[in-house]
Amino acid sequence: MKLYYSPGACPLTIHVLLNDMGVEYELVRVDLKTHKTEDGRDYYEINPKGYVPTLELDSGERITELPAVAQYLSESQQNYHLFPEQGLPKIRVVEWLAFIGSEIHKSFALLFNPASSDEAKKAAKDKINNRFTYIDQVLAQQAYVTGDIISIADIYLFVILTWASNMKLDLSQFSNLQVHKQKVSEYPAVQKSLKQEGLV
Repeated sequence: MKLYYSPGACPLTIHVLLNDMGVEYELVRVDLKTHKTEDGRDYYEINPKGYVPTLELDSGERITELPAVAQYLSESQQNYHLFPEQGLPKIRVVEWLAFIGSEIHKSFALLFNPASSDEAKKAAKDKINNRFTYIDQVLAQQAYVTGDIISIADIYLFVILTWASNMKLDLSQFSNLQVHKQKVSEYPAVQKSLKQEGLV
């Protein structure tokens, strides 16, 4: 398999998944400004949407969108612990992936976009703080977002929290989020992936 990624971007979530599963894969770096792969290919020919992640299977088929890639990989291993196989535990993970993607990740996209107005950026920061407040309250009651066991949703949240730190957003009021970030950062597959992407 090949994972098309950009260092520190959301495919880090999938990268962690691959390392945690212990499967063989190849990393292909994508420059999201030029939309070229590290070997000079036009990334739009690989994924017409132009963004990462893209998982290319040995068959040549490609899967895009983080939740879809995560679910595909999890279903390749029986009872995979970071993404429950069925029932309400699985639905809770899907629920959190959707929430993080639509309510937080999307807001960060406005902050990353140099064309965003100051007004748009302020609105995005306000929304992010609002959502972080909610998650902080959830984490006051349990160790991880879906309960007492770490899931792929926690890895995704960790990636988002690294963006917040890199952009100097003030997280001091979110003590439970800070504890969560530190705890997930120590997960072996997270450490390995961060090193492979040159982030530590």
